[in-house]
Parts: sequence; structure tokens; C-alpha cells
Amino acid sequence: MSVANLQRDTAFQVRSLFRSLLRQSSQFSNYNFREYARRRTRDAFREHQHETEERRIQELIQDGLQNLRMLKRQTVISQFYQLDKLVVEGQKTGEQTGQEGGIVRQKDTGYDTFRIMLPSPQADSDCRWD
Repeated sequence: MSVANLQRDTAFQVRSLFRSLLRQSSQFSNYNFREYARRRTRDAFREHQHETEERRIQELIQDGLQNLRMLKRQTVISQFYQLDKLVVEGQKTGEQTGQEGGIVRQKDTGYDTFRIMLPSPQADSDCRWD
């Protein structure tokens, strides 16, 4: 193989690894973990984008493959513990139900209902603090 073919194969491996890491990082159920993994991947590749030594590039590829395997394990674990979506993710944090205005949020163990009770004018007249 010529030097040009080796460089082309290495460039293909690096791009493929970069895309795989970004794709896997989008599988996190938690927004903060998802964004951290994306940011860390982009920063690591930017840091080493001007690397020219072939041996060092192969070491970095091996480190990246190791990180990809770790991300796959972590994303599976994160999907076991899904929580409410955050406001920054563009979804409501709870859903209004009923006439009382209770908010229902899905928890990992099922549904939990939070009721906010506001005092009514009639309740004030019925209460005595004697």
C-alpha cells in the first residue's frame, strides 16, 4: 500500500470514530450527560486535529475506541434511570390534569401526583385561630 492510501484509510477511521462517538453520545437519556459527551468528543478531536505522527494517531484511535466502548456501556445504564425532561430540552416538566390543577410527573417507579392546594375565600372564613 502506498502512503497516500494509508493516510486515506487513517482519515476514514478517524472520521468514522468521530461520528460513532457523537452518535453514541446522543443516546444518553440525561441532557447533561448527553451534552457533556458531545462537547468532550468535539474538544478532544479539535485538540489533536493537527497530529501528524502515525504512531500517535493510532494510539489516539485506540483510546477513542476504548472511549466508544465505555460510552456504549454508560448509555445503556443511563436508559435504566430516565427522569423528567428538563425545560431546556423543550418539553413540559409536568402535565396539568383535572380541575384541581395537580401536576402529574412520571417517575422511574411509576406516577406520582403532586397537588398544590390554594386557599379559597370560603376556607378563610371557616378557619378560626382562637
